[in-house]
Amino acid sequence: MNRTRTIADADVDSARALRRSWPAGSTLSCWTAPDGWAHRRFDWPHADPRGRVLVQGGRADIIEKFLEVIHHLHDRGWSVTAFDWRGQGGSGRLAADPRVGHAASFLPWIADLGDFWRGWRAEADGPAALLGHSMGGHLALRALIERRIDPDSLVLVAPMLGVRSPVGARIGGWLARLMTMAGDPARPAWKVREDARSSGHRQRLLTHSADRYADEAFWYGQAPDLLLGPPSWAWVREALDACARLQRDPRLAQVTTPTLMLVAEADGLVDAAAAIRVAAKLPDCRLERFGAESAHEILREDDAVRRRAYGLIDAFLADPHSLTVPHDP
Repeated sequence: MNRTRTIADADVDSARALRRSWPAGSTLSCWTAPDGWAHRRFDWPHADPRGRVLVQGGRADIIEKFLEVIHHLHDRGWSVTAFDWRGQGGSGRLAADPRVGHAASFLPWIADLGDFWRGWRAEADGPAALLGHSMGGHLALRALIERRIDPDSLVLVAPMLGVRSPVGARIGGWLARLMTMAGDPARPAWKVREDARSSGHRQRLLTHSADRYADEAFWYGQAPDLLLGPPSWAWVREALDACARLQRDPRLAQVTTPTLMLVAEADGLVDAAAAIRVAAKLPDCRLERFGAESAHEILREDDAVRRRAYGLIDAFLADPHSLTVPHDP
C-alpha cells in the first residue's frame, strides 16, 4: 500500500478541515425577529476590518456549507455574519414534517432580512456588503428593490430569479397551484430516494466537487436536525410566482447598488437565462458567466471555478465600481 503523501494531499486535508470545523474566534448565537421567531446566527469579527459581509445561502442551506467562502472573506479582512433562514437549518421549521422545506409565502423571509439588516448595519461603521446564493440571492434582490436593505455592494451567486421546470415556468406554476389546492400545501413536492443513483444525480446538480458535496453529510451527521429535504408544493408555487413577478418588476431599473452577478449557464436548478435577463435590467451590474465547468453551487465547485469566483468577488468588494462594464449583448 502506498503511504506516500504529497503536498497536494495535505492541501486537500487542510481545506476540508476548514470546511468541517467552526473558525476560532467565531460565535453562534440567536437573533430573534420582531414576531419572536428565533434564528441561528453566526459572526466572525475581524480584528482590523475593512468592512463587513453578510453571507446568505439558499433553500435548505445551512451556515456550515459556506464556511470555506467565509474563511476566504475573513482572510481578506472582512468581518463576516450569516444566519439560517426561518424554517431551515437551526432556525426552526414551518411545516409539521421537519424534513419538508415549506413556505406559504416568501414575505416573512424578506421581512426577516430587512429587520436583521437594520440591526446589523447599526452595529458597526464602514462598508457593508451582502452576498446571496440561490434563493438567498432572490430574497436579497427583493429586499433591495423594496428598500428594506441598503448594502454598499451586492453579490448574487447563481441567484434564483427563475426556476428550472421540466414543463416550463408557466405550466409548472399552473401545476403547482393545482397541487396546493388538491391536498395539503405543506406536503413534499417529491420523494427522496435514499440510494446512490439519487445521491449522484443531486451531486451533479450542485457541484462537480465530490469532496465538497460530502461536507453536507458530515455536518448532518453531527447535527441531524439541521437536515431539510424537498420543498413543499406551496414553496414550489411561491417560487415560480415570485420569480415571474420579480422578472417583470419595473423597480429593477431603479437599483443603484453596485451588483456582481455570477451565473452558471449549465445550472440545472435555477434558470440562468432568467438571471441574465434580470442582470440586463440592473443599471450597475457586472454579469459573469460560468459554463459547463460549474453546476449550481459556484462557490463550492472544483478549485478552478471557485478561485475564479473568489477573484471576481475580491476585486468587486475592494472597489464595487471598478468592475462595472456594459452587459454582454
